[in-house]
Amino acid sequence: MIKNVRHTGIVVNDLQKQIVFYSTLGFVEVSRDVEEGTFIEQVTGISGVKLEWIKMKSPDGFILELLQYLTYSLKFNNENASSNQLGCSHIAFTVSEIEVACEYIRQSGGSIVNKPALAPNGNVKVAYCHDPEGVLMEIVEEL
Repeated sequence: MIKNVRHTGIVVNDLQKQIVFYSTLGFVEVSRDVEEGTFIEQVTGISGVKLEWIKMKSPDGFILELLQYLTYSLKFNNENASSNQLGCSHIAFTVSEIEVACEYIRQSGGSIVNKPALAPNGNVKVAYCHDPEGVLMEIVEEL
C-alpha cells in the first residue's frame, strides 16, 4: 500500500518568515508555486481557495512543504502548540550539535521548551522547541 513518505506540510501565517527560519536550519528550496482553481479547490475542499506553497529539502532528502492560504486563512493565534494536543504532535529532526541548533532556533525567532535532555539509555539528547509560528519540533542529537 504505502510506498514511501512524500512530504510533511505545515500551514503558516507568514511564508517568507518561515522560509528564512527553515533555511537557517539547513533546508533548501526545491519548488514553489501559487495555486488556485478547480484542482486545488477539489484537493482542499475549499471553494475559491488560493494558496502559495514552497517545498524545501533537508540534507537527507526529507521534503517539508510550507503552505500559506492567501484566501480563507484562519486567524493566527501565535500560541505555541502543546505537546499533548490531539492530531499531529510534532516534527522531529536529527541535528549534529543540539546546543548549536537550539541557539539557531532561538536566534531565528523560535523558542526552546527544554534544555537538551540526555535519554535514559544515553544514546541521544532531545529538546522540544517551537518554530516562530508555534509549530512543535523535536530535535535529537545522536551520541
